[in-house]
Amino acid sequence: MAKGAAKSVEAVGERRMQLGRLGDYVGFRMRRVQNQLSADFAAATAHLGIRSGLFSSLALIEANPGLSQQELSGTVGLDKSITVQIVDELEKRGWAQRERSKVDRRRHALTILPAGSKMLDELFAIMKGIEAEVLATLSAEDRPIFDAALDRMYDVFHR
Repeated sequence: MAKGAAKSVEAVGERRMQLGRLGDYVGFRMRRVQNQLSADFAAATAHLGIRSGLFSSLALIEANPGLSQQELSGTVGLDKSITVQIVDELEKRGWAQRERSKVDRRRHALTILPAGSKMLDELFAIMKGIEAEVLATLSAEDRPIFDAALDRMYDVFHR
């Protein structure tokens, strides 16, 4: 039997799908969970017309008042031109604003507006519901270990 073939399976119809060697790779395993969570979130927020990257960008602006579009782009992992489109949309919806930085006039400082904070409350409530079943598989002791492991993996790319 191929390495990893027996230890990781996925339900497909009436049979269990073998992941084979893919089951040995953290990127594949994380991506398939992320894909499912993203699809569920998109379905739950379809009535709001939330495009990809809007929610995470707004949440990062709230958590980091005054951050630049470049910092946002790097943290979210989006192309700079896509980030500009997202910030344009956040401004159009009245959720965030960009102003010339008082520290560096060459960059824009992003801040959240009250309507954006209200929308985030709604979006985080939706996300909490979507993630509840997945997170329920982790014990209270497992969760901080899981979060710390994810952060350490991410930090490998941003030393």
